Amino acid sequence: MSVSLLKNPRLASTLASASKTLFHQNMAVKNFHTSLKSHYAATNSPPPAEGFLPGVANSKLIKHTHHDALRNPELAGVANGETKKMNTFQAVNDAMSIALATDDTACVFGEDVAFGGVFRCTMGLSEMFGRDRVFNTPLSEQAIAGFGIGMAAMGSTAIAEIQFADYIFPAFDQLVNEAAKYRYRSGGEFNVGGLCIRTPCGAVGHGGHYHSQHPEAHFAHTPGLKVVVPRSPIQAKGLLLASIRDRNPVIFMEPKILYRAAVEMVPVGDYELPLGKAEVLTQGTDLTIVGWGAQLYVLENAIQIAQKKMPGLSVELIDLRSILPWDVETVCNSVNKTGRLLIAHEAPKTQGFAAEIATTVME
Repeated sequence: MSVSLLKNPRLASTLASASKTLFHQNMAVKNFHTSLKSHYAATNSPPPAEGFLPGVANSKLIKHTHHDALRNPELAGVANGETKKMNTFQAVNDAMSIALATDDTACVFGEDVAFGGVFRCTMGLSEMFGRDRVFNTPLSEQAIAGFGIGMAAMGSTAIAEIQFADYIFPAFDQLVNEAAKYRYRSGGEFNVGGLCIRTPCGAVGHGGHYHSQHPEAHFAHTPGLKVVVPRSPIQAKGLLLASIRDRNPVIFMEPKILYRAAVEMVPVGDYELPLGKAEVLTQGTDLTIVGWGAQLYVLENAIQIAQKKMPGLSVELIDLRSILPWDVETVCNSVNKTGRLLIAHEAPKTQGFAAEIATTVME
C-alpha cells in the first residue's frame, strides 16, 4: 500500500504537507511546555496541568543518603544492610522480585506485565522467574480480579495488576462482593488473603478522564479490604511486601507521577512497613495536616509558602499511608495537641476520604 501511495503525486504531496504540519505542531507544544516549566519554576504559582510536580527531587521527605534511609526505626531489621538508589517503579519491581523469590506460590499477572508493563514495574521478572509465574492476561479487569480471587482461595499468592486505577471499576463487583466478603461468607473457613491488587493512580497531566483518577474512597467503604497508597520508593517497597503477605485482600494504589519523580536510597534487603500505621513526617504544635501519596509533596510546598508569610508557624505533617484501616490514634493525638486539622487529597472532595477523617476527629 505504501508503494502505491508514493506513486501518486497528489497523495505523496498531501502526506508530506501533513507530516510537516504535525512536526511544527509537536514542536510548538514542546516549546509551550518548556516555557511553562520555566515560568512556574521561577514563581510560587501552582504547577501546570501537564503534571509538573515541583520539589520532589529535592524534597526533605525523600531519603537522599544511606544514613537517612536507615535511620527510620521501622527499618530496624535492615539497619545494618546496604541501600541502593531507586525510583518508585524500581522499588515496586524489587518488592515483587523478593516476593516471587521467597514464596513459590506467588505469581504476577495482568495486562502486558510479561513485557515489563506500561510503567516498567514488572521489567525483567518474567525472564527471571519464568512465564508460568509472571504472565499476561486478556484485557479484562473483571477476569484479572476473578482469576486472582481463585488463586488466593486455593492458597496461592496472587499479585495482580490493573493497568490503570481508572479501569478497576469493571472489577468492582469481584473485589467488593467476592474478595472482600469471602471470609465472612464462609464463617472464617476460607479467605483470599493472598490477593494483592496493584494499580497506578492519580494525575500526571496528560491522562484526561481515563488515566488520572484516584479512586481510593470507593474501596474504603468496604469491610474486608485494605487500601494502601505509598509516597516514596522506600514506602513502595516496604508497604507492597507487607500488602502481598497480609492475610487480607489489599488494593495497592501507586501514584504514577512518582514512578520516576521520587528517587531515594532504598534498603536492598527484605523488609515490611506496617499497614494501618501513619507516619509523622514533621512535628508541630499549631496545625495538623494529613495527606497521602503524591499529595504530601504538594502539602510540603504549601507549608513552606505559609511559613514565609507566617514565620514561626509550627505544622505537624502526617502521611496516612493506609486508607483502610487508617491510623485514627495518631491523627487524633496530633489534633488534640494542635487544635486544628487540614486534610488534602487528590481525589474529588465530595465523599472523599477526608470526610471520614474529619468526622472521626470531630466525634
